[in-house]
Amino acid sequence: MPATPALPHLTAETAWQPLPAEDWSASHARHLLRRAGWSAQPAEVERALADGLPATLQRLFPPSPPSWPAPAAVAETGRGLRETLREIRDLPEPERRRARNRLQQQSRAAGQSLALDWLQHARAPEHATFSKWVLFLDDVYVVSAQKVKQPALIHAHDHILRTHAFGPAQALTKAVSRSPAMIVYLDLQQSKAKSPNENFARELFELFVLGEGHYTENDIKEAARAFTGYRQAGGEFRFARRQHDRGRKTVFGHTGAFDGDQVIDLAYAQPAAATFLPTELARFYLTEDPLPADWIATLGDAWLDDAFDLRALALRFFGSRAFFAPEFRGNAIKSPIQFYLGLLQDLDLDVLPAPRFTLNALRAMGQLPFTPPNVRGWVGGRRWINSTTLAARRQTAAFLIEGLPHNRFNADELRAMEAARAAGHETFFLPPEALIELSEDSPSATVQNWASRWLASPPPPDALAALAELLADADRDETATALTTLLQSPDYQLC
Repeated sequence: MPATPALPHLTAETAWQPLPAEDWSASHARHLLRRAGWSAQPAEVERALADGLPATLQRLFPPSPPSWPAPAAVAETGRGLRETLREIRDLPEPERRRARNRLQQQSRAAGQSLALDWLQHARAPEHATFSKWVLFLDDVYVVSAQKVKQPALIHAHDHILRTHAFGPAQALTKAVSRSPAMIVYLDLQQSKAKSPNENFARELFELFVLGEGHYTENDIKEAARAFTGYRQAGGEFRFARRQHDRGRKTVFGHTGAFDGDQVIDLAYAQPAAATFLPTELARFYLTEDPLPADWIATLGDAWLDDAFDLRALALRFFGSRAFFAPEFRGNAIKSPIQFYLGLLQDLDLDVLPAPRFTLNALRAMGQLPFTPPNVRGWVGGRRWINSTTLAARRQTAAFLIEGLPHNRFNADELRAMEAARAAGHETFFLPPEALIELSEDSPSATVQNWASRWLASPPPPDALAALAELLADADRDETATALTTLLQSPDYQLC
């Protein structure tokens, strides 16, 4: 993959300096809101413009970010799970088989509830930036519901990421090493002094802290011994002292009777620790092509000076000249989650609480919440788009604008929609009056408004002219078709 060419107006020394206050504009605000969150709603742009960049960053990245309580169905599956499993073990066949099937069905339903609830929480403008930041961390400290089949553990892992998301990275990594979901996902549960499992130690160095090429196989073998005895029971971390290797280990040239926390400290003492996460940060938020090495080194030095504080890293990154460089505007392909949640925000819609439509659409687009494909997470970038995923994006935009007939929903889905409405989430498809409001100007003014509001870069003039022609004397269906066409366009896939 080619490196991003050096930008002529920036150097490694100037790239991460704060954007000058006199440069702050509505265009900059829209870029920040789209990249740090899901979309740039007009009211949010106006607020950011009025507040200025420093105050906006303090608001978007607060010292005490919002929590996300577990949905009731998830909390219910987490309570008394050990006792339930013990009771099932004691049942005779075929009762035991039926009880296991019921438990699996409850867990599957709770997993769907977890994903839908997260989408609804993340869709709220006040939660968007932090939810995306946690999604970024979740793409580093990967666990997957495909292997960790207990939704309560997935939620607990998310809670760990949220709790430590804006603190020292060392504390986050230590907390993740005790995450019950991570213990299950990377097989720490079976790691004993006599037979250490190396999965966690390998991913700790390769995917969490250092990256490939900055450790040896012996470092992994020795470090794995430090994490022996890490267990989870009933969703709680347990340390099995008798299974822990108390002997001396040699990691990165240092020898001692290290425990897991001490190995993590040794990892963060390696030079590569300063640049690994900033590299991942730039890839997730800025460009899939690597930034110049001296840029990353400079950002890493600053992060090291900040004692690996994650909030300090976020504030420096999102407030920098590099983040707002023209070369990084409209060049990123939206992830499926960003495409979907951005679409909901742009149209002021709520999450349709029907897994058959909402979660299946995200699965078809290639990104179902809490189910990254492997330990490396979602690769993203150009890989988000192929003929299948693009068709799924187009279908999603169409059904949100055009709606679905009432008879398409089953009784469970209708009950879920009623419950969502009772909770204040009422609008799942674009109402007729909203379509009228969005198209009440002249055809040319309407398409210009749509483009400036929803697209990161202006589309070709002939494309806007074609849409304006479609709107001339258009009825409701034709207006909906024009709007759908814009939100299905290649330009809308970029941010």
